[in-house]
Amino acid sequence: MKKVEAIIRKSKYDAVKKALHDIEVNFFSYWDVTGVGNEEQGHVYRGVAYSTTDIQRRYLVIVVSDEFLDKTLETLIAASKTGDVGDGKIFVSEISDAIRIRTGEKGNKAIN
Repeated sequence: MKKVEAIIRKSKYDAVKKALHDIEVNFFSYWDVTGVGNEEQGHVYRGVAYSTTDIQRRYLVIVVSDEFLDKTLETLIAASKTGDVGDGKIFVSEISDAIRIRTGEKGNKAIN
C-alpha cells in the first residue's frame, strides 16, 4: 500500500475531487494549509498592491493499493496541473499495514 500526499491549489480542489471519484477513489482526507514556496501571491486593496509569501493550499492524503498507485497519480496530476509555478507537490510513501477499526480487516481490504 502507498500513502499519497498532495499539496494542490485550492482553486483546483473541486476538479481533483471529481476526478478522484471518477476513478473510484471515494475516501481521502484533506486540510486547508498555508505554506511558503517559490510563488508569491499579490493582493490589491484599494489600489495598493501587497505582496505576501504565505500561500493558501489544500493538502490531501490518500491511501491506495500498490496496483492503483499509477492511476491515482496520473489523475491527480491531470486534474491539478495548470502549468504555472505553484501547482503543488505530490509525495508517495510506503504504508506497512492498514486496519479497519469496525471489522478488524487488514491490508487492502481495509482501504477498499
